[in-house]
Amino acid sequence: MTTGAFDRDSALRRLGETPFDVVIIGGGITGVGCALDAASRGLRTALIERDDFSSGTSSKSSKLVHGGLRYLQQGEIRLVYEALHERQRLRRNAPHLVKVLPFLIPIFSSKGVVSKKLARAMGSAMWMYDFTGGARIGKLHKRVSKAEALALFPTLPEQRLMSSYLYYDARADDSRLCITVARTAALDFGATVVNGAAVTGLRKNAAGRVCGVTVHADGRDIEVETASVVNAAGVWADDVMALDEPERRRTIRPAKGIHITVPWHKVRNDIAAVIPVPGDKRSVFVVPWGDFTFIGTTDTDYNGGIDDPQCTAEDIEYLLRAINGSVTTEITVDDIVGTWAGLRPLVADPDASGRTADLSRRHKVTESHSGVVTITGGKLTTYREMAADTIDEIITHVLDDNARRRIHRRSRTKKLRLHGAEGYDKLVSSADTISSLGGDVVRHLADRYGSDARTVLALAESDPDLANPLVPGLPYLRAEAVFGVRTEMARTLDDVLSRRTRARLLGRDDSAAAARSVAELIAPDLGWDSADIEREVAQYNRLIDEERNVPKLPEVALDVALGH
Repeated sequence: MTTGAFDRDSALRRLGETPFDVVIIGGGITGVGCALDAASRGLRTALIERDDFSSGTSSKSSKLVHGGLRYLQQGEIRLVYEALHERQRLRRNAPHLVKVLPFLIPIFSSKGVVSKKLARAMGSAMWMYDFTGGARIGKLHKRVSKAEALALFPTLPEQRLMSSYLYYDARADDSRLCITVARTAALDFGATVVNGAAVTGLRKNAAGRVCGVTVHADGRDIEVETASVVNAAGVWADDVMALDEPERRRTIRPAKGIHITVPWHKVRNDIAAVIPVPGDKRSVFVVPWGDFTFIGTTDTDYNGGIDDPQCTAEDIEYLLRAINGSVTTEITVDDIVGTWAGLRPLVADPDASGRTADLSRRHKVTESHSGVVTITGGKLTTYREMAADTIDEIITHVLDDNARRRIHRRSRTKKLRLHGAEGYDKLVSSADTISSLGGDVVRHLADRYGSDARTVLALAESDPDLANPLVPGLPYLRAEAVFGVRTEMARTLDDVLSRRTRARLLGRDDSAAAARSVAELIAPDLGWDSADIEREVAQYNRLIDEERNVPKLPEVALDVALGH
């Protein structure tokens, strides 16, 4: 096994000095998955991310590792089968990050009667989910009585609730999964990984085949030599394609999904739930997250700027209508403590119409005339398989025989444990005895960093200030911010509060109130002076203000805006 470093300065140096077998553009879950797959096969691998790892769609998902019940309704049985297989692999390869999550599907009656057609359809869907691969989790779905359902989710409307269904899936902090895959590629297999660096051009040889990329970082251009390029830029894939083939038609059709976070006591759900949206044929997830619950997602066509999609008042109204249609507590805009909006990079015919919710989530691998391989579509759960298919394409059709002879031809990631997985079980089993900070803190850190939690613990134990909360009311320690900057390539205040921790998602206003304190904490490691601190705090507060001041969609009716 080749060992490497996860250090931005050394990565930038290597970009200009090392000829690579493959350069991957995009540091979301698909891109880092490709980097790990390639590096673990022995390819000399570089990954270039323009902003921050997972800063796009991969930090704004529903945090679920699942097959997707609704894909069965769309006839995507193969997709569900593959996703559930990947769910099981992720549970084995990343036990510190991927956890089993029980789901309730509450069944509501109309005037005390449940449609027999609905009951049969739901029962059939549950059995099909189990048979497709859901049972790999070790538990089959089951019917639960009205009383059992209320015990799990006491704010459901008792008068309308009937016997319901319980099934099992899994969840993961999407951004932590992404950064862990990136660190595994770099630390365990020697990949060169860098954020804050933009690919601004492609170089081609006399035969018209891609042979290099131009990277702009820190005010300078770096010419990088490579035998192949992977475009894993997600919703920005068309922009990368334009560097290769300027006249190519755009193929990405973004679909916006939004989520809202509310205090858990407003919902009081001990497990996740799938609830119907009144007046709609769709459902949304209601997922507990510590002291909070998040609700989402929408699935709507999106035609705005893709760099920073915003929640609209209509989006939030839609989710409030969904949750208030299924609970007895009234949840209002004032109860919302966080929101996030992400764009799914769906693949569609540019001339096609119809709802984005009906588009397939299957991925697609294509190769251009110059040899740029593009991976589009897919979902968080299937990132490993997507990456394997992409690197298979690189090895089979792009690399020469000399490169093929010195690498592993087949993907090695099916059983590859992610960084932090080894030693995790031992750490958790001894959590109550290994630290003066207490077992709850150890378990919290172990579930975020795996065995690397010992490093975070050492920071917190060496300095009492670092054992204090990063943001009052949230579970993160100040030591986690320092760890993020020193070992996880966090470069900005937003990197720390939005992705290395999820403070912005769980406590928008509280994180803004703590922004200056956090900036001052990480400033010495990042070399910031007082002006830099002021700039970072102002930038973070601007982001929070944009999130608070949700725009209305001008002259667009609610049902049209939501793709109905």
